Amino acid sequence: MDRTALVVGASGIVGGATAALLHKEGWTVHGLSRRPREQAGVVPVAADLQDAGATAAALLGLKPEAVFVTTWLRQASEAENIRVNAAMVRNLLDGLRAAGSVRHVALVTGLKHYLGPFEAYGKGTLPQTPFRETQGRLDVENFYYAQEDELFAAAARDGFAWSVHRPHTVIGKAVGNAMNMGTTLAVYASLCRETGRPFRFPGSAVQWNGLTDMTDARQLAHHLLWAATTPAAADTAFNVVNGDVFRWSWMWGRIAGWFGLEPAPFDGTLRPLEDQMRDDAPVWRQIAERAGLAEPDLSRLASPWHTDADLGRPIEVVTDMSRSRGLGFTRYQATDEAFFDLFETLRADRLIP
Repeated sequence: MDRTALVVGASGIVGGATAALLHKEGWTVHGLSRRPREQAGVVPVAADLQDAGATAAALLGLKPEAVFVTTWLRQASEAENIRVNAAMVRNLLDGLRAAGSVRHVALVTGLKHYLGPFEAYGKGTLPQTPFRETQGRLDVENFYYAQEDELFAAAARDGFAWSVHRPHTVIGKAVGNAMNMGTTLAVYASLCRETGRPFRFPGSAVQWNGLTDMTDARQLAHHLLWAATTPAAADTAFNVVNGDVFRWSWMWGRIAGWFGLEPAPFDGTLRPLEDQMRDDAPVWRQIAERAGLAEPDLSRLASPWHTDADLGRPIEVVTDMSRSRGLGFTRYQATDEAFFDLFETLRADRLIP
């Protein structure tokens, strides 16, 4: 390959980690975002993928060999999620068609492929866990399926290979991200430490006691690069997680310990973070001003609704990676260390005290 890449959503958790890895590996990296931020080794491309004409104009002259689609826009309904996010993938791939350079497109979706979209999340008849790549689509409309269909149609038309990557909850750094459990928990723990409030697990007894797994953004970035450069991985959908499993009854204590907290006893009661953090915006602003933090706006760091959706699930969720392992992807990341690495980065970047 020519080692020129386009990372779509380069300012996000997954896109940022992917761009950083590609740069480290010697690739020429173009990073597309609506509002690009400065990133080492990344050539910024500003584009709104909802605008087909503007997208084509922004992509003019780019000749990427590999394209990594790591972005989506949350809408008020699943019908709108489908319309908007399918159009974004379509406009992107239509805009790249004229260059004729694309050899591989990797699309990041997630476990809502198995669990259902937001409006039907974790409801109805679901596949048994661990979720396996051989399990088909649910009989429900889902914007992930619509994104895939746009990818498959463009690949058949233009002759490039594709891969689909389905991570579990992603751990990584981004500011202003809609789904960010790691930073949300870091902010919540910081609030508990600063105010003396108990550090309470917000989720369900099933999540507290059951097995689960997660995906470090760096693990996902390596997986994306591996699939794009491994011929045997072409035209395949993959699950991708860290490789370990844990129970939140254990992980909650690990996270508490990093922040110097004692975890509050869990009695099985749901205490959603949306409720616990509802009035915390002015408290966080005061903490940020006192500690000289870089981001005083709580809403740009924490996404309680998303963390509540994951930790409140009434079913155990674990993920099988047989396809990747069978094709030679053996990288592993301990999940507690992924959290700790993120917390160190957030502290170094003055995002938490």
